Amino acid sequence: MGSPPVPITLPNLGADRASFSHWYVGPGDPVFEGDRVAEVLIPGATFDVAAPVDGILVERLVLPNDRLAPGQVLGLVRGEG
Repeated sequence: MGSPPVPITLPNLGADRASFSHWYVGPGDPVFEGDRVAEVLIPGATFDVAAPVDGILVERLVLPNDRLAPGQVLGLVRGEG
């Protein structure tokens, strides 16, 4: 069997509220560690969220306009190896 999926989590951006804007990649797309995979909004700023590992995006867990909390899992990447 393959390795377990690695969560893409929302980092602490210094705000108590954030909303999900959009995905840059879709399920089945390859991603590379550090590449932007999603965009989130906090009051007055926009941030990209990076892939935690090289692999394939296997699941999106949030949709545009969803409210987010720091540490929330946004999606899952099946890492290489």
